[in-house]
Amino acid sequence: MPVIAPQLTLQESATAQQETNQSLSIAEKNLAAVRGKKLNAAQSDMVSKISGFLKDAREAAQTGDWSRARSLAKKAEVLSNELIGSL
Repeated sequence: MPVIAPQLTLQESATAQQETNQSLSIAEKNLAAVRGKKLNAAQSDMVSKISGFLKDAREAAQTGDWSRARSLAKKAEVLSNELIGSL
């Protein structure tokens, strides 16, 4: 069954795309910063959640669902900031 994505205007879509890419890059930078560090169970769990959000955000972006991609990328960004703060 096809997913019905809310239709964004070109401007909204461009903005969502930009915000998605920004969030993805922050989240990836944060993840890279914790690689090789000793993490506790909660932090390891956060890493896998962040990775999942990044993967789902990229898949949504590939299908052009920028509102979903932005939302998932934002979750990854927020969680990755929390992760960095917990180190």
